[in-house]
Amino acid sequence: MTKFIFVTGGVVSSIGKGIVAASLGRLLKSRDYSVSILKLDPYINIDPGTMSPFQHGEVFVTQDGAETDLDLGHYERFTDTLMSRLNSVTTGSIYQAVINRERRGDYNGGTVQVIPHITNEIKDRITLVAKDTNPDVLITEIGGTVGDIESLPFMEAIRQLRKQVGRQNVLYMHVTLLPYIASAGEMKTKPTQHSVKELRSIGIQPDILVCRSDRPIPAGLKQKLSEFCDVPEKCVITSQDALSIYEVPLILEREGLAEQALALLQMEQRIPDLTQWRTMVERLYSPKRTLEIAIVGKYVRLSDAYLSVVEALRHAAIATHADLRLRWINSEILETEPAENYLEGVDGVLVPGGFGTRGVDGKIAAIKYARDRHIPFLGLCLGMQCAVIEWARNIGGFSDANSAEFDPDTTNPVINLLPEQQDVVDLGGTMRLGLYPCQILPNTLAAKLYQDDVIYERHRHRYEFNNAYRKLLLESGYVISGTSPDGRLVEIVEFPNHPFFIACQFHPEFQSRPSNPHPLFEGFMQAAIALNYPNTNLQTPVEVS
Repeated sequence: MTKFIFVTGGVVSSIGKGIVAASLGRLLKSRDYSVSILKLDPYINIDPGTMSPFQHGEVFVTQDGAETDLDLGHYERFTDTLMSRLNSVTTGSIYQAVINRERRGDYNGGTVQVIPHITNEIKDRITLVAKDTNPDVLITEIGGTVGDIESLPFMEAIRQLRKQVGRQNVLYMHVTLLPYIASAGEMKTKPTQHSVKELRSIGIQPDILVCRSDRPIPAGLKQKLSEFCDVPEKCVITSQDALSIYEVPLILEREGLAEQALALLQMEQRIPDLTQWRTMVERLYSPKRTLEIAIVGKYVRLSDAYLSVVEALRHAAIATHADLRLRWINSEILETEPAENYLEGVDGVLVPGGFGTRGVDGKIAAIKYARDRHIPFLGLCLGMQCAVIEWARNIGGFSDANSAEFDPDTTNPVINLLPEQQDVVDLGGTMRLGLYPCQILPNTLAAKLYQDDVIYERHRHRYEFNNAYRKLLLESGYVISGTSPDGRLVEIVEFPNHPFFIACQFHPEFQSRPSNPHPLFEGFMQAAIALNYPNTNLQTPVEVS
């Protein structure tokens, strides 16, 4: 039977519940247990697909096309386990399902209430993941902070579930902050005590406390927390700030988190194998060279908007023994100021995805700069569309070329709406979403990087390359190195007369792993190294997992 671990948070938001949940998943997998991780989000949006990146950060896309919270990216990267639309649940989706049932008359005229109807739906969503994937352990992260009004139905549901599946099959883990007050020279436990008190007031007694801190927690404070929060001292776990999120599993392993969780769930204690994970972290902390990569986007003041892109770059940096330095550039600035003022000296230029016309001309200017100066360039989704527009304006001779998304009246819409999107009115969940095959053209950069004839990548877009301009693109020296299997949709464009210039319509960042960097990102980093460290041998394989 699947065991259930529920991860709640207290004191402050953004405390790192997702990283703790993902790290515990990694530790359990290192013991040869199968794991799945579920995120319960308290917002009323059906999914984050229509939310601003400035408010929500990145939208992570699963293989089956669900637009989800960015934490699912952490879950996949840490556990190397695929998540699905079942692994992301919002208050909006819960209420939508219940209201639809009420409209159909499924409740036989009964009054529909938070308890039991909403809480039953939440419990059903949790157990559905367990039934669908049958993991040894299902870790469920509850978004928000204990005490939030919007989280109460989720808290009540997970309280009830312990009785439903058996006390020995459920574990509650609470993540809190232990702040250090510099003026007093002390670390304070009172915020954690109050957070646990709030949790207990709704009927949940935490079994394990994971305490975030910027320094080691003295044994005396652990003992105090144990006494005041009614948690065994060995179950008070320190989660000290780390230089990298990939070190967190190792920190929690030293603290005994997985060992205590298995003991409380009455599961077999197995010897973990974290050798390769440790090797990966050691490589991360001992680079042999430094590379500065420019990310040119319009959401750069919130780096979480490009979280998977950053992590994919980091995975490639680990594989190539590089210290990754990021230069964040707001693409809107490049619309009015010369690109060289901001891109001078970078080792590579990456233009990520996005929506809307704001900052697009700045992205195009950055692409032109990279093409003209032979700087390695990687374009993702909108980044590919901007690369096509840059080609059309500066090489193809269409000065007014644009995307129909940005200028519906342009006479040269080199990027146009997907045919199946013509009559779409709703914005949420209606794009081309999820995993699709791509046929790779032999003897191209894409073929060299992927080492495969057909690859599968995740998509999130409405617009595509306009095939009316395909012949002109090819005649100008560009290559279409990846298409849909029927040849209709252009998926990858590259420019051979350049050290490294490639752009794709999909989002390769979603499939990169710290143990297995995505070939486009690894090739991008290798090209940057080849230009800046010409005597480097990059043929030695990186064996981490």
